[in-house]
Amino acid sequence: MEQPVSHIPYGKTGYFNQLVIDFLAEHPNLRPFYKYSPVHPDFEAVIQAKKLFAQQRDVLVAALQEQYQGLDITDNVRNNINSLLDQQTFTITTAHQPNIFTGYLYFVYKILQTIKLADQLRSQHPQYNFVPVYYMGSEDADLDELGHIYIDGKNITWPTDQQGAVGRMQPEGFEELIGKVKEALGYGAYAEELIELLKKAYLGHANIQAATLYLVNELFGRYGLVVLVPDNPKLKKLFVPVMRDELFNQHSYKIVNETIEQLSKHHKVQANPREINLFYLTETSRERIVQVGDVWKVLHLPVEFTAASLEKELEEHPERFSPNVILRGMLQETILPNIAFIGGGGEIAYWLELQQLFAYYRVPYPALILRNSFLLTDGASQERLQKLGLAVTDLFEDTEELVNRFVKEHTNAALVLKDEYAAVEKLFDDLAHKAKDIDVTLVASVAAERTRAVKSIGKLEHKFLKAEKKRFGWQTEQIRNLKARLFPANSLQERKENFMPWFIHQGPAFFDVLLEHMDPLSDQFGIIYQQ
Repeated sequence: MEQPVSHIPYGKTGYFNQLVIDFLAEHPNLRPFYKYSPVHPDFEAVIQAKKLFAQQRDVLVAALQEQYQGLDITDNVRNNINSLLDQQTFTITTAHQPNIFTGYLYFVYKILQTIKLADQLRSQHPQYNFVPVYYMGSEDADLDELGHIYIDGKNITWPTDQQGAVGRMQPEGFEELIGKVKEALGYGAYAEELIELLKKAYLGHANIQAATLYLVNELFGRYGLVVLVPDNPKLKKLFVPVMRDELFNQHSYKIVNETIEQLSKHHKVQANPREINLFYLTETSRERIVQVGDVWKVLHLPVEFTAASLEKELEEHPERFSPNVILRGMLQETILPNIAFIGGGGEIAYWLELQQLFAYYRVPYPALILRNSFLLTDGASQERLQKLGLAVTDLFEDTEELVNRFVKEHTNAALVLKDEYAAVEKLFDDLAHKAKDIDVTLVASVAAERTRAVKSIGKLEHKFLKAEKKRFGWQTEQIRNLKARLFPANSLQERKENFMPWFIHQGPAFFDVLLEHMDPLSDQFGIIYQQ
């Protein structure tokens, strides 16, 4: 039996791009684009930089208290919210859109890593307090991404024709959707409890962001997690100076493009800025703002502004302006006393474009931390692997490459025709020499025949392997089944599955197990072995 947790370097998984690997290794090509080490950050330096930034903590706490009104919250959450008034309290933040039913498994990992890092920092820096925060990207309008989950090989999709910010959408049709989830999950000791929780969340609240707030609070409130919904006029008001500069001067376009020019020399760029990186937000739409001469237009809406009317709209209704990916992090770091941001590879990639923009607006840039990644294995899978003589790490290989390697390692037949290739090469070397002596124009004919002969041996080699695979039919089928089970749709489990298939059997203890095995500053992919 393997240890409860083992690790594999990100670079050996085959599922992470070079930017993530270089980020963790602090490669010289990438190091200028972020301020603090991602594995050994100097948190004292981050804290001192944040202390110099004027923070309106009273506005933040008032917004949170209003947001949580009517919710049943733990003392941990209440105390954490109140503690944000204290100048010695700082936040550890992760961000994610309000995917229905929390979306992907890695959402849970991000939340728990945020909680774990806050706990660790409290122990290491007792002179400060640290609050874990989930910053909800509820203004995202990508329903194709947010409106479905995957359970046991089934895609469950929310059929709605609503448009605009997903967080503001009404949870219509969720009774039927929850029924489909229940059917897909099947029996588990905690299944009924979970289904009731989903009903209370989605059938008992007016919109998706309120439902998500309720659900996440119920699942993680006992750890003291604070959920922040930035779709709030009080919080957006704090961001008006940056939004005004964006609308009238459009500095971010030039600054971020200069960074991208340097970054793209070695890595693929994640996000490109627009001239104006703000949307105009209504109850049913989220549309780009563009400047045409002396007029600011909202695309696809009969809405436009002069400079004076735009200034008036911004002052009176800051909640109607929504930052895109270029400015979203700036809003987050403006309203929160934040020192660390935990994100996935894609999030880290676009944050690397923003350091100079933060410097321009004199907003402290946080420590960037890559979110933990895990593969969860079960007892049955471990047993099968043991019988096959394979380790879980072998499954990170391409399926057919793994099958071929397994057959070659276990067969008694000579499937690799190295000697035959060598013999053919020698034969045609001799023929080419003779051809040259007879008529130099014959050398090309010999080369063509050599190519045909080598291809013929390759075809035979392929046929030998195919025939031998049939002899190992049971084993190769087991390998394919294991790969499909643990890497659904040839993807990392965490990027496809939802947390619920594990929760219905283990309940809240599932989160406790994950939390125990979290290393919030790890540079290794984790494999958790469960019975």
